[in-house]
Parts: sequence; C-alpha cells; structure tokens
Amino acid sequence: MENYRKIIHVDMDAFFASVEQLDHPEYKNKPLAVGGNKERGVVAAASYEARKFGVRSAMSSKLAALKCPNLIFVPPRFERYKEISQVIRKIFLSYTDLVEPLSLDEAFLDVTINHFGLPSATLIAKEIRQKIKEETGLNASAGISYNKFLAKIASDLNKPNGQALITPEKAEAFLEKLPIEKFFGIGKVMAKKMNGFGIYYGYDLKQYSLPFLTSRFGKSGLHFYQIVRGIHESEVKPNRIRKSLGVEHTFEKDLIATSEIKATLKDKLLPEFYRRLEGNSAYGRTLTLKIKYNDFTLHTRSKTLLSPILISSMENIVNELLDQEPLILPIRLLGVSLSNLISKDQDNPSGEQLKIDY
Repeated sequence: MENYRKIIHVDMDAFFASVEQLDHPEYKNKPLAVGGNKERGVVAAASYEARKFGVRSAMSSKLAALKCPNLIFVPPRFERYKEISQVIRKIFLSYTDLVEPLSLDEAFLDVTINHFGLPSATLIAKEIRQKIKEETGLNASAGISYNKFLAKIASDLNKPNGQALITPEKAEAFLEKLPIEKFFGIGKVMAKKMNGFGIYYGYDLKQYSLPFLTSRFGKSGLHFYQIVRGIHESEVKPNRIRKSLGVEHTFEKDLIATSEIKATLKDKLLPEFYRRLEGNSAYGRTLTLKIKYNDFTLHTRSKTLLSPILISSMENIVNELLDQEPLILPIRLLGVSLSNLISKDQDNPSGEQLKIDY
C-alpha cells in the first residue's frame, strides 16, 4: 500500500462475554449473556455460542432466554472490562501514537509511520493480535486498509480471531459488491430510501451522478459519491473530543400514546443508551430528548445540571422532557443524547460511577 495511509481497525471478539468466559472457565464454550436475567433486563453482550441462537446485544433478556433456553446470564463488570481495555490500549500505543479509541473494545490505528519502522501493516496487525492474546488471553480481529471505512469493514470479514486486508487495487470491486447498509452514514432508514431508487449494493450507488445524489440526499450526496469510490479522508484522531453521545431509533409504526412512548424509551432506547455511556467511559451535564414527528419536523428538549447527570436519574429527566410540552403529532423517531461530556477518568464531583442495573 505504498503512497497510501496504512490504517488498522482492531475489534475485540465478543469482548464483555469473552472476559467473563476468561475469568470463569466454567462458562467456556457455553452460550453466555452479559446483563439481564430470564425475567427482565437487556443483553449488553453475547458470546459467539449465544449468537448462534440469534441472541444479540440490546435484545431484551426475556427474548434472549426464549431463543436460547440454556443461556447463562451474568451481571456486567465494567471496571474489569476497562482494566483489560487499558492493557490493550498500551499495546496499541507501543506501535503508534495515532490511536483513536471508539469504545472499550475497538480502535483505529494509523501505522503509516510507526515506532518500529515496520513496512507491513498486515504484519503489525498480526503482532498486535498476538500480543493481546499473550497479555490478556483474549482474541481480537483486525482489518487493514488505506482508510478508516475500509479498515473497519475488513475487521468483520474474518471474525472471530482473524484479520483481512483490503488493498487499493481490490477496493473498487469490493465496494461494488458491498450491501448499501454497510456503508458509513447509511442506516436502515437511508438504506430503505436508497432501495426506492434501486440502490441495494455499492455498484448500484455508483451508477448515480454527483448532481443526482446531492439533489436527492443533500450534503450527504457528496459523501455517498466519494465513499463508494473508496474515498474517505477522515484521519485517525488520537485526541478526538466527543461532543455528545446518544442513541436514536426510527420506528416502523408511529408512536401515539404517551404511555407507549415512555415504555419504548424505558425498554428500548435507554438500555442501549446506558450501554454506550458505559462503553465510552463518559458522563455529562446536558440530557437531550430528540423527537421527530411523522411530518418530519424535528424538536429537541434539553435539561442541563450543574453537576454530572447520574444514570439513576436519567429516566425521570427524559420523562420530564417528554411531558414538558404536548405532543402535536404521531412520533416516527426518538433519540436521547448526553452532551457537555466529561471523561470518567476526570474528577467526578458526584462520586457515583456510571453503573447500569440490569
């Protein structure tokens, strides 16, 4: 990949569940869910043995138990996951200062110029995975390419415990065969919209001109035009400061009743929101509720406190924001986000660490 950047995306395999199987040998090779129980709660992570039954993260634990009757539930231990994540981070930093963590279990590395002067990003990725195994006992997968998007896609190709390389020469053909929902910036809603234009794979997207894409998708049109051609200039940012962290969901059927909306927030959005907060080791002072009505008008309602907002009080604040003004139309999308973020490693005046009760 001469004259190109050398980017590695490292992603730990079923990280939370694998840590539990590592620390508790009796769980090895058994279907395991971190978080929840057979009666209530949400799955934060699932082992590969559980995934064979269709168990996934953010799934209600009751549904997970139905899919996999022998599923073992264990409570999460985020301090333990963070402890191992720090070991992994040190391994990354031994190769390059350009490390961009995405969560406790994945990161981008730019190894174009690295501490050992190694020319092969593929061999570096192999070494890193081997060191992670030696120092933590856990498996990691990796993707290697000339930009972040392709590296992240590549890390999924040979999971678990594998790696893949997408070279500039192979990128065009690879992207043409890639399902449209796998591209950065294309979620379920956008994918459905593109399907309406006959766009299902990268090849289909590539047939449309830049003027057409910008006229249909606005500013995102340029991004779609470039990314299907393997152009993604985003740099690996080691000191990336996240401005906010949140989740949102577009519903197949519009929500109307307030009771239904509150139940959806409590049972679906907020558990996933808490999991993301834990995974990113962050807390903040401003909580925002995002509401998109079925006429596509967007409204946001926020509350800012002087001290960091505790997870234990978030549901009450979200409900308070929901009740702040009457809802004027059926709702097609809800989102919850936290801003004014502070790293958990900084001083926490509340004294309470982020903790989820599953």
